[in-house]
Amino acid sequence: MMLKKSGTHVLTVRLCERTVCSSADPSRQKIMSKDSQMRAAINQKLIEMGERERLKELLRAKLVECGWKDQLKAQCKDVIKEKGLEHVTVEDLVTEVTPKGRALVPDSVKKELLQRIRAFLAQHATL
Repeated sequence: MMLKKSGTHVLTVRLCERTVCSSADPSRQKIMSKDSQMRAAINQKLIEMGERERLKELLRAKLVECGWKDQLKAQCKDVIKEKGLEHVTVEDLVTEVTPKGRALVPDSVKKELLQRIRAFLAQHATL
């Protein structure tokens, strides 16, 4: 298993982008389906305009700046020590540390990203 720069980068990106959404209620699923369609349209617009990459770079910088990356790196090392290097895959690490990773993202970082996305959407309101 390789967790050098590129592995850490992949892990960070997976943790930043991972979302989980499920529900057994059919009306909720219909709403979630419309929500998913809207998210896909927004994401496509962000990609087309190059804003998604700029937001990802901003997020990476903010997470490094606030110590999030170091905290998660330590968490990963703890999991590897506990389970043993030969028994851990990158996907295992992502699954295990994602909840803590999400909880550790400062509210100020989340708010700034949301504000930037809203500003982008306001400028490009022709979705």
